Amino acid sequence: MKSLDSHIETVLWTPDQITSRVSDLAAEISADLSHLSDPPILVGVATGAFLFLADLARHIRLPVSVDFIRAESYGSGTESNGTPKISSDLKLDVAGRHVVLVEDIVDTGSTVSRLIEYLESKGASSVSVATFLDKPSRRKVQFKLLGKGKFYRGFECPDYFVVGYGMDFAELYRNLPYIGVLKPEQYKCQSP
Repeated sequence: MKSLDSHIETVLWTPDQITSRVSDLAAEISADLSHLSDPPILVGVATGAFLFLADLARHIRLPVSVDFIRAESYGSGTESNGTPKISSDLKLDVAGRHVVLVEDIVDTGSTVSRLIEYLESKGASSVSVATFLDKPSRRKVQFKLLGKGKFYRGFECPDYFVVGYGMDFAELYRNLPYIGVLKPEQYKCQSP
């Protein structure tokens, strides 16, 4: 079996760059939310955000609660289908709380928009979004943050199909410690 590294065209962000940026984001979130009387709830969007969520939570210097939600919009392809559905709900009550929605990547904006609406329907008082990667060039839906929510972005991502640090193609490559561009032959003509 070939190493997963051989499937990568180029590395965009190294483990050291990732660690540094996540630490900076956590410091910014800690400063912005230090005034809250109740701990914020970090809601990770499964499965892609699991590594980012874990690293972010470890660096936030405030009490936080953590939960996951699953919204599916990619299946095993490389393009969002544009109609995300929530397939696994929260277990924590977000009513009256500030939620930080933790995403691996904001692409078209459809998923994050749907999740913000969903959290609002559950009574969240405000929703911030912390995304590891942001692809504004692919935005189709301009989402609106709730209440005093803010948008936190790790890196602006060029329009490539990227994997690693939790992000996958057909459930593979999540374990790569960096963000890399997947070679097109890995997803165009064959299964990984």
